[in-house]
Amino acid sequence: MKTFICEICGDAYIGTEKPSKCPFCGANHNFIKEGKDAKPVVENKEQLSEQSKNNLEQTLQMEIEANAIYLCMAGKTKSYEIMKMYKRLAKIELEHATIAIKLLGIPMPEIKPELCSDEDTENFEKTIGLEDHASSVYKQFALESQETHTKILFTALSQVEADHLALIKNYL
Repeated sequence: MKTFICEICGDAYIGTEKPSKCPFCGANHNFIKEGKDAKPVVENKEQLSEQSKNNLEQTLQMEIEANAIYLCMAGKTKSYEIMKMYKRLAKIELEHATIAIKLLGIPMPEIKPELCSDEDTENFEKTIGLEDHASSVYKQFALESQETHTKILFTALSQVEADHLALIKNYL
């Protein structure tokens, strides 16, 4: 057994082999290192630029809204598989929000319930819009980042949201 640590969220995975994706934040395998080699971005105490602070605040808002929407969608579907998928997406989005608050050094804001459709197809379309928007926004945030660790974070988040987009498109 080995300990692997995600350099994006800082969470540890214990297993015999490195996972292909972080089971907590969804980051790709290249961001997962053996414990002794890991340097998570959430533990970087470098001063953030105003631009990065603003981008992290926007990230926090987008991620807590996505968390709430996905929990609504999980509660509305009649499919066990889709319910579990949306619950996993909700957990991943909450992990992304947690990364933002750690870097900002603020408490988690209240997460208010969001509305969603009773129909899976409508929820899939909404999810595609959310994930496509998030992936694009995070690409832009990565370009705007002045700090290496925020550039790495936003690059990873853009990839994770693109993966979510591909996942949902498989359901259509």
